[in-house]
Amino acid sequence: QRPLHQLAGGASELAFLKEPSDVIAVRDRPLMLDCQVEGEGPISVTWRRNGVAVPVGARASVLANGTLLIEKFSKRRESDESDAGVYDCSAENRDGRIVSRKARVQLASLPKFLTHPESVAVDEGGVTRLTCQVNGIPEASITWEKNLSPLSTEDTRYTLLPHGVLQISGLRRGDGGSFRCVATNIANIRYSREALLTVTGSRTYKEPVILSGPRNLTITVHETAILECIATGNPRPIVSWSRLDGRSIGVEGIQVLGTGNLMISDASLQHSGVYVCSANRPGTRGRPWAPPEFLQWPQSVSRPPGGSAVLTCSAQGVPEPHIIWLKNGKILSPGSGNNVKLTNNNTCVTLISTPTLLCVTFYKSTLYISQHKANNRYCFILLLIYIIYMFDIIILHIVLQDSSHNPYHSRG
Repeated sequence: QRPLHQLAGGASELAFLKEPSDVIAVRDRPLMLDCQVEGEGPISVTWRRNGVAVPVGARASVLANGTLLIEKFSKRRESDESDAGVYDCSAENRDGRIVSRKARVQLASLPKFLTHPESVAVDEGGVTRLTCQVNGIPEASITWEKNLSPLSTEDTRYTLLPHGVLQISGLRRGDGGSFRCVATNIANIRYSREALLTVTGSRTYKEPVILSGPRNLTITVHETAILECIATGNPRPIVSWSRLDGRSIGVEGIQVLGTGNLMISDASLQHSGVYVCSANRPGTRGRPWAPPEFLQWPQSVSRPPGGSAVLTCSAQGVPEPHIIWLKNGKILSPGSGNNVKLTNNNTCVTLISTPTLLCVTFYKSTLYISQHKANNRYCFILLLIYIIYMFDIIILHIVLQDSSHNPYHSRG
């Protein structure tokens, strides 16, 4: 009787019928990885994890069809040892050997919440936004509870968005209560801390304010994109969308979720672009908001000591972004020194004489949006340029951050 990991095969060239694929495994549950082969027998099938042969025994075995069976997927709590890793199988007969594709096996997990919903008091008739965040493998499904009971989303005033966002519009006294997130995946179920929503009776006039605007988003073709935009004010503001390039957003596959979120179904390349969310009082012009982005970045330069260099950058956004430059962490200004000139509305910096010492000089262009009455949340982009004269190396790094951490935020 042949070993289980040897296949009889047929009179054909050695080839895979089924190869292992990426999978997420659950602790202490069985895991099976496919490796079905055809060819002239006998065929011997072996498995590797992270390039090392998988020992066959009580915990792992190779079935008659080449499938790897791990009886209880393991993760030792007292160490970093785990059955997770990159697996592949190989099949061999007297004519040769073939190796399968690599399959990534991850351990399902659901750690504690990174952020919890926060208590808030909102005027009756207004809107609110509650959020929570948790990172799970696989991604957790997030639902909400009110007063420890599942929250009904049949009411159109309640809008659930991906990644733990709950929006409530047209608030009523009965909407008040204790809210918490419930995160669930195949590994676990977790509950966030509770947050108290209080609905007050005040109904004073308030300018439109965008509580949360759109964030930069990267998706693949045919996926669904949801751009968030929620605004508050009294009277209730009207939220509208446009493209910064002036092109029509269109209607096919476009849907508005809740009071102003834009959903693009079956996204294609033509949907790429900068989208502008506007909030305005009925009968008035919109107050637009669009995240800034760089159109032109400073290019790498190498100059000998005493030479000159010109660095330029430009950006777009709504409202119009403002650009500042920093050298070694200090803001550059027209009075920063005789060897520095800022021109073209700060989009160009000219270094009349570069440093003569062998040192690291750090220039940073910071892009941010001046505060606008319609907005109290912003995004800005940091463009970091490191110039190392000794080795003529330039490292470029782009970081997107929330402007709540922007030390150079200005008020307009």
